[in-house]
Amino acid sequence: MSAHDPLFWLVIITAIIAISFIVIAGAMIAIATFVNRAVKSVNRLEEKLGPLMARATALSEQGQAIAVQGRQIAEQFNVMSGHLSKATMHLSESAALIKEEVRGLTILADETAEMAREKVQLVSRAIDTTHDRVAMTTEFIQTKVIEPARELAAILAGVRRGLEVLVAPAPSPINRSYGDEEMFIG
Repeated sequence: MSAHDPLFWLVIITAIIAISFIVIAGAMIAIATFVNRAVKSVNRLEEKLGPLMARATALSEQGQAIAVQGRQIAEQFNVMSGHLSKATMHLSESAALIKEEVRGLTILADETAEMAREKVQLVSRAIDTTHDRVAMTTEFIQTKVIEPARELAAILAGVRRGLEVLVAPAPSPINRSYGDEEMFIG
């Protein structure tokens, strides 16, 4: 066979195609072997990762449950925060009202204390004036009424004794004791 013969080229092309098929078949066998090994590795990995995946799934579910509870807690915290802010606002308003009332009560107490002080001074002056007048009246009665009445009583007692002596019977002996009235000297 010669290189110019078409049959020669046909045999060479057929041989190349046959070699290509053999190479392709070898490559496919090699790929099948690699794929088989990869499948076995994946199966072994799957067997080993199965429990880990189950645990990861359980942890994921627990994480989701915790996340749900966290959201609920956050919502409740937000609600409580709103209530606390309202309570704080009401407390500050109440404190302001109480301060105003205390300020008013302080002013009222100051005014009452001042008024009471004035009334005490007025009563004290009235008591002093009344005491002075009672003292003056007592002195006046003492000097104008009681002392002259005492003097008049003493004079009348002396006159009575004098009359008794003039009209009296004879004197008693000295050894006899006299009563208190007879001993009176005015």
